[in-house]
Amino acid sequence: MSDERHQQRQQRLKEKVDARIAAATDVRGVIMVFTGNGKGKTTAAFGTVTRAVGHGLRAGIIQFIKGEWPNGERNLLQQHGVEFQVMSTGFTWETQSRQTDTRAAQQVWQHADRMLKDQTLDLVVLDELTYMVSYDYLPLEAIIAALRQRPSHQSVIITGRGCHRELQEMADTVTEMRPVKHAFDAGIQAQQGIDW
Repeated sequence: MSDERHQQRQQRLKEKVDARIAAATDVRGVIMVFTGNGKGKTTAAFGTVTRAVGHGLRAGIIQFIKGEWPNGERNLLQQHGVEFQVMSTGFTWETQSRQTDTRAAQQVWQHADRMLKDQTLDLVVLDELTYMVSYDYLPLEAIIAALRQRPSHQSVIITGRGCHRELQEMADTVTEMRPVKHAFDAGIQAQQGIDW
């Protein structure tokens, strides 16, 4: 391809991008959903929190399911004023008690509900919230109401597999992670600092 043809093509691309940027005039918080069976949903959410904090924004994180196991992101982000609230029971397949898990989910939801009302928070992450809906630990209606009533500038990230259709429909951005290959499937242990 000649340099002149390349320049013409890039100019057309630039005009399209510039037009899309000019058309995006709405300024408000967004709801993002990171779902699917692939690895990286929580990592993507924490990457966004890191970006937000790096720009001087305030963030809060609710972690459903994962419990109190070592968490490198929490170790770093708490040093920068990010509040973490973690469901105390950990992975639901460890407790095997619907009553215990439901009670723990409802307790940590109290913090999520508070964060979703907090005018000072620019970003709230609801990590693994999708399971709380699919396992019927939290009522979908309460989650939707809290999301609708949050401060208009506040963005929210919801992560987890099998995100409920209604949450996907109200989201502004939905990304589905798709597994192609995973080291764990080949018998390689999860590694601290890489996988958690």
